[in-house]
Amino acid sequence: MTRWLLTHPDALVGSDRIQLQAVLAYSSGLDVLTKHARAFAHMATDLHGDQLPARIESARASTDLPSLSRFAHHLERDVEAVVAGLSRPWNSGVVEGHVNRIKMLKRQMFDRAGFEFLRKRVLLAK
Repeated sequence: MTRWLLTHPDALVGSDRIQLQAVLAYSSGLDVLTKHARAFAHMATDLHGDQLPARIESARASTDLPSLSRFAHHLERDVEAVVAGLSRPWNSGVVEGHVNRIKMLKRQMFDRAGFEFLRKRVLLAK
C-alpha cells in the first residue's frame, strides 16, 4: 500500500493502479493524504521549494488529517531551511552514505577491538 502511494502514478503497473484506485475510492482521508504526498514529492523532485508555503497552508487546512497538520506545523519551524533544501540541486546523500557505512562497521565491531582497528577497517573497506 505504501509503495502504491509513494510511486509515481505513471510508474505503477496496471493491476497496482486498479487496486490503488479501489482503496482510494473507499477512503476519502487516504485519497486526500495521497494528493498531498504526491504534491510534496513533485515539489521535492522538481526543486520547487517556493511552493512550500502554499503546500503547508493546504496541509494545515486538512482538519480531518491531524498528523498531516502536525507535519506541516513542524515544517514551519524552519521553513527557510526546508525551502532551500527543496530548491537547490545539492544534497548530502553521498556523505550520509559514508556515515551510515562507518556506523555499520562500528556496530559490527562494538566492544571487540580498539579505535586503531576500526580506523584500518574504515580505510580499507570499499
